[in-house]
Amino acid sequence: MSGNSRIVRVGLIGYGYAGKTFHAPLIRAVPGLALTMVGSSRPEVVRNDLGEVMICSAAEVAIHPDVDLVVVASPNDSHFPLASAALRAGKDVVVDKPFTVTLAEARSLLQIAEEQGRMISVFHNRRWESEVQATRAVLESGALGVVSHYECHMDRYRPHVRQRWREEEGPGAGLWFDLGPHLIDQALYLFGLPQSISASFATLREGGKTDDWAHVQLNYERMRIILHASLLVSRGGPRSIVHGTRASWVKYGADVQETQLKEGMVPGSPGFGYDPDPGVLYDGETGRRTEIPAPLGNQQMYYMQIRDAILEGQQASIPGIDAVAVMAVLETTFRSGESREECCRSR
Repeated sequence: MSGNSRIVRVGLIGYGYAGKTFHAPLIRAVPGLALTMVGSSRPEVVRNDLGEVMICSAAEVAIHPDVDLVVVASPNDSHFPLASAALRAGKDVVVDKPFTVTLAEARSLLQIAEEQGRMISVFHNRRWESEVQATRAVLESGALGVVSHYECHMDRYRPHVRQRWREEEGPGAGLWFDLGPHLIDQALYLFGLPQSISASFATLREGGKTDDWAHVQLNYERMRIILHASLLVSRGGPRSIVHGTRASWVKYGADVQETQLKEGMVPGSPGFGYDPDPGVLYDGETGRRTEIPAPLGNQQMYYMQIRDAILEGQQASIPGIDAVAVMAVLETTFRSGESREECCRSR
């Protein structure tokens, strides 16, 4: 810790989209966290945005003596080596999703963290988005009865292949590696682990080198979950749907926090996280339509809980075991997609 034992010094590795849009502003908005160091190859961008922070290489941030918490937001295939180096240097660690590119790496990181007595967590920030919080609230209300079907879409309209590592062939690339961890984590967060999985992936855009369409089914004893992502959907249907024995619920409109952060709005500002699109409950017997306002989104809570885990010894936001569970399901979806058969999850 710094001279003030109530301040956690944070080193951020990576200042691309995730580091710039999510991690830096959320960290800087949390009292008790101080973003003091950034590992980036774009020092002029970092200084323009963040002022007088120390800028160095990714490898230096991971082991620097003046850092307490290392946040890894670099390309996916660098997550494991950087996080493992930080843990072995005595740092607590947050890793952006996907946690790693293989289940074996995920298990290894968890083991290293346990051996070193350090905290490790994965940044599944969607748990604090209005859509996921609204879904959880309607499930806990009991209004739906016994749930039989949950469906969530993360669709975008990007018809042209772009020149970036996520769309080039290689470990951790492709749409499902990008969005799949979000969708899988929220399914496990809401319903727990499935019994089996079936998945289908495709490359539908001209010139595409990685998957840009994904359709995954999680099978439970008396429930089915559909997770879907595509880059060729313009203003599609609802984001989330839940059907039960008493009612159905749908939610349109994406959480606003990403857009607000990109526009420079500071977390905690008036209107931050406010979602204007309510969920809609349809009564099974009467068909009556009831609008339910969405809860306020608040991704800042992730880093507030990380701070409390370090300073107060509380449970980490999304502990390492949750990260391993998501990677087990993710790896199983790819195995199912390759074999075109239903697979049981890795254990």
